[in-house]
Amino acid sequence: MTEATNRADRFKDKPRLEKLGVKPDWRASVVGKVEATFLEELGAAVARLSVGRTLRQSDAIFFGATKVGDLRRLTTLQASLKPNGALWVIRPKGRPEISERAVFAAGKAAGLVDVKVVSFSRTHTAEKFVIPLAKRR
Repeated sequence: MTEATNRADRFKDKPRLEKLGVKPDWRASVVGKVEATFLEELGAAVARLSVGRTLRQSDAIFFGATKVGDLRRLTTLQASLKPNGALWVIRPKGRPEISERAVFAAGKAAGLVDVKVVSFSRTHTAEKFVIPLAKRR
């Protein structure tokens, strides 16, 4: 096994919230459809959680998207982020209704930069987007 493979295997076994970089002092928002177990995990791990509406100055927004049309919301969602916040797009794995390529294209069109992809669950993937350093207020 290569060193890169060993690192990937160790990362694969990390708890979901650790993969997502969740911090206890965060203001987090969840919009769209996500697993109830994730809402429970996240609610127990952060200082403040809003479900269904974004909090102003969110440290992270978790956006459950199921089809390409949902991705039009990325521009408006990013307006609720802290300048150094993260917008995670959570989507079903291997579904033609919303491909990785479509998510990356929508993030770029919204003026965001993709920085990370994680296996969110057996059935879902999460892609992390941030505001580019040059555009942070």
